[in-house]
Amino acid sequence: MSNVVVVESPAKAKTIEKYLGSDYRVLASFGHVRDLPPKDGSVRPEEDFAMDWEADDRGQKQVKAIAAALKGAKKLYLATDPDREGEAISWHVQDMLAKSGALRGKDVSRITFNEITKRAVQHAIAHPRELDTPLIEAYLARRALDYLVGFRLSPVLWRKLPGSRSAGRVQSVALRLICEREAEIEAFVPREYWTVAARMATPAGAPFTARLTHHEGRKLDQFDLNTEAKAMAAKAAVEAGELHVASVEKRRVKRNPPPPFQTSTLQQEASRKLGFGAQVTMRTAQSLYEGVEIGGETVGLITYMRTDGVQMAREAIAELRSHIKGAFGEDYIPAAPREYQSRAKNAQEAHEAIRPTDVSRTPEKVARYLDERQRKLYELVWKRAVASQMQSAELDQTSVEISDRAGRTKLRATGSVVAFDGFLKLYREDVDDAADSDDDDARILPPMREKDPLKRGEVSAEQHFTQPPPRYSEASLVKRMEELGIGRPSTYASILQVLQDREYVTLDRRRFVPQDRGRLVTAFLVAYFERYVDTGFTAALEEQLDDISGGRLDWREVMRQFWTDFSRALDGTGDLKISDVIDRLDEELGPHFFPKADDGSDPRECPNCHQGRIGLRLGRTGAFIGCSRYPDCRYTRPLAVPGAEGDANAFADRSLGTDPATGQQVTMRRGPYGIYVQLGEGGTDAKGKPTKPKRASLPRGADPDGFDLDRALALLSMPRIVGLHPETGEEISSNLGRFGPYLKMGNLSKTLDRDDDPLTVGLNRAVALLADAKPRGVTLGEHPAGGGPVEVRRGRFGPFLMHGKRVANLPRGTEMEAVTLDEAVKLLAEKGKELAPMKGAKGRKAPARAAAPKAEAASPPKKAAPARKPAAKKAPAAKAAPAKKAAAKKPAAKKKAG
Repeated sequence: MSNVVVVESPAKAKTIEKYLGSDYRVLASFGHVRDLPPKDGSVRPEEDFAMDWEADDRGQKQVKAIAAALKGAKKLYLATDPDREGEAISWHVQDMLAKSGALRGKDVSRITFNEITKRAVQHAIAHPRELDTPLIEAYLARRALDYLVGFRLSPVLWRKLPGSRSAGRVQSVALRLICEREAEIEAFVPREYWTVAARMATPAGAPFTARLTHHEGRKLDQFDLNTEAKAMAAKAAVEAGELHVASVEKRRVKRNPPPPFQTSTLQQEASRKLGFGAQVTMRTAQSLYEGVEIGGETVGLITYMRTDGVQMAREAIAELRSHIKGAFGEDYIPAAPREYQSRAKNAQEAHEAIRPTDVSRTPEKVARYLDERQRKLYELVWKRAVASQMQSAELDQTSVEISDRAGRTKLRATGSVVAFDGFLKLYREDVDDAADSDDDDARILPPMREKDPLKRGEVSAEQHFTQPPPRYSEASLVKRMEELGIGRPSTYASILQVLQDREYVTLDRRRFVPQDRGRLVTAFLVAYFERYVDTGFTAALEEQLDDISGGRLDWREVMRQFWTDFSRALDGTGDLKISDVIDRLDEELGPHFFPKADDGSDPRECPNCHQGRIGLRLGRTGAFIGCSRYPDCRYTRPLAVPGAEGDANAFADRSLGTDPATGQQVTMRRGPYGIYVQLGEGGTDAKGKPTKPKRASLPRGADPDGFDLDRALALLSMPRIVGLHPETGEEISSNLGRFGPYLKMGNLSKTLDRDDDPLTVGLNRAVALLADAKPRGVTLGEHPAGGGPVEVRRGRFGPFLMHGKRVANLPRGTEMEAVTLDEAVKLLAEKGKELAPMKGAKGRKAPARAAAPKAEAASPPKKAAPARKPAAKKAPAAKAAPAKKAAAKKPAAKKKAG
C-alpha cells in the first residue's frame, strides 16, 4: 500500500476504495475530529484571537487509525467534502497528524470531487492541490465569531433574563424575523373591500366570467368599493347596461425554466412540494450523494448538496441535452445550452449545482432501490436539472375589455392557453400557498371579436377582507434569509433546528410560531444589543467573511473590528438591573401579553384582587405574569397569551382500520404520555388473567392527522430490520424505546435524531449514526476461577468491571478497550466489592450503586452518622433518608467539578 485517502463519511469510503484500487486505503474522519472546547477561554481576543482545539475520544481514535495507516505509505490525500467545512476538517486532520509526527516524509495533497463516481474520483486524484488557506481562515473567523457571541452574550442573557436559554450570531437574527412577523400579524387590522363579477356569454353562447374594473368612468382601486352600499351600486350599474366587446388583445409570452437546484432552493422546493423540513431534506440528499446499493454496487446518485452555485459541468449539460432529445424530441432542446450564473459573491464556494450524476438513471429506474424520502427527493432533483436545459414554454395570453355604450362601466376577462409546453411537460415550479396561485393560466376564453354584443348572466358582489402576512414556513424563511444575505445555505437547516430545540419557536401546520420565551429573548436583544440582531449588520459581516475566503481581507483584522464594538456593548450591560430589564420588556411586549379586551375593560386589571396591575415578573425559573400587589395578592399565570394554549381535548380517539393479519381494530388514542396507536382491546391468557393490548407511541414530530393504517401497523411491528452493516455484517434494527426511537447493532445503541423516522431510516444513515455510538459494555471472557462472564461496563462515573455481583472501578484514565481479562480478574480480586440488594430512601431500590461503585466507594459514611443521631429522638426513619442522599450526592458533585 502506498497511498491513504481520508474522506468524511464511512458510507462512501468503501465505494471510493473500490474506484481507486488496491494501492489506496480509504479511511473516514467521521466529520470534524476536533472543535473548540465548550468553555470560556477557548477563543482569546487578548491574544489576537488564539484558539484552543480539543479532540474528543472519537476524533482521537480516527486520527490514530489514519496515523497507523500512514506507516509505510507515501502519500496522504485529504478528500473531505468540497466546501468550507470540508476544507477545515482536512486542515484539522493534517495539523493533528503533523503534531504527532505521522507526516514525516509524507506527501500531503488536498483533492475534491463534486460527485461520487469513478470518473470524478479518479480525476480528483490526478489533479491534487494544496489546502486553501483563505477558506480555512474564513472558517476560523466564522467559528470565532459564533463562539464569542455564544459564550459572551449568553451569560448576559442568563443573568439579566433568568429562564432564557442562549443566543447565537445568526439564529438570533432568524428568531427576530419570526418574532417581527408575528408582531405584524398581531397588529394587523383587516380592511373590507368588495369585488363585482359577471357571468357573460358570446353570441354563440360560450360562457366566461369578467370582473368589474371601471365604475362611473373611473378605474377602481382595491378599496374603492369598501362598503356593501357601494358594491350594490356598482353591481346595479353592470346589470343596467348593454355590454359589448370593446377590445381584444392577444400576445404570446415565453416562460423560461428555473435553474437547477442549489442548497437553498432545494430546501424551499422540498418543503413546498414534499413537506420535508430542512434537516430531513439535507440528510436525504446526503444519502443520495454518498450512494445507494444498486445491482451490488454503491452508486452516488446526485452531486454535492451544499452549494451556492447553479452552473453545471459542460459534460453534464451535454448529457442532459442528449437525454432530452431522445425522450422528448428535437423541439424540446433550445438552440444553445442554457448557462446559469451563480449569485454567490464568493466564487470559491460557488460549486456546481445539485444534479443527477447520471441522467440515464431516471427516477423510474432507481425507485425500487430507494426509500420513500429518497425516491421523492431524487425525482425532484432529476426533473429540475433536466427541465433547466429544456426549451421555454410558450403561452398565448388573451385580454378582453368589455364596456357599456357610454364607456362608464368596464369589465375585464383574461385567460391563457399553453401553445407549447416546453419544460412544463416535465417540471413546474410550485407556489408556497395554494391561495396564492393564479388560475389564469388554466382559463381559456372563447373566441371573441371587437364590437361583439355579449349576453349578461348573473352578476355577483363578494365581500373580502385583507389578510395579515403569513407566518414563515421553512421554505419562506430560508428564502428571506437568503435574500437578506444572512448566514449561508449550508447552515440554514441547523439554524432552524436550534430555534426549535431551544423552544424559542414551534412548527404549527408547517409554520413557525414564536414562543413567549423566544419573544422575550428577541425583545431583550433588540433593546440592548440591537446592532447584533440587525439584518443589515449580519449581512455585512457575511460579506466580510466571503472577502476573507476570497483572500481580500485579513481575518484577524475583521475580528478586531468586531470585538472592539461587541465587548463595549457587553460592558454596557454590567450595571443593568433585572428590574430595569423587566420594565422595558413589559412595556415592549405589553400589547402581546395583554391584548385589548373586546368590552373595553382594562386588560391589565388583576382578575383576582381587581386592584392590582398584572405585568411581567421574573422568578428563578423564568418569566411569568403576576400581580403588582404581591404578596398581598398572589395571582400568577404562565407566560402565555390567554387562549393561546389551544384545546387539549381537541384530539379525539379514532379508528385507523383493521389489521389484515389479526382482524383486530387499530386505533389512535391519547394517553397521559402522548398519542399512541393500539391493536385490539386486549383479552385474557390461558389462566384467565387479563392481557394488555399491543401499543406503540407515535415518533417525535409525527403528525397524527397524517398517520394512516400502514404506518400504524409498521409501528406496532417494531423493531424494524434496517439492514446489515456493510463492514461487520451485523444486523441493524430500529425501535422505539422509553426515551424515543433508537438504533441497535449488537451491544451498540444510538438514539435517533429529531428528524430521523424509525420507520424509514435507511442503512447509510444508520451506519453513520452508529459510528458515534459507544458500547454499554464489553465481555472480556470467562472468569478463570469462579466461572461466569467478566464484563467491563460504562457507568455514570466512568467504566467499571463486573463479575456476577462483584464490581470494581477501573483506574482513572483507563479506556474500556484497553483492559485485558487478566487485568480485570486481578482488579476484581484486589478492589472488588460485593453488591447486596439494598433499599434506598423511602423503600426505593438503589440500582445506581451497582452501576457506579465509584460513588459508593467515595461516600463518607462516618460523616453521615451524626445526621442520624439527633433525628433518632423524633423520627429516626424519616431523617435517615436525607442523610444517605447527602452522602450519595457528594462524590457526584466532586466528579463534575473536577
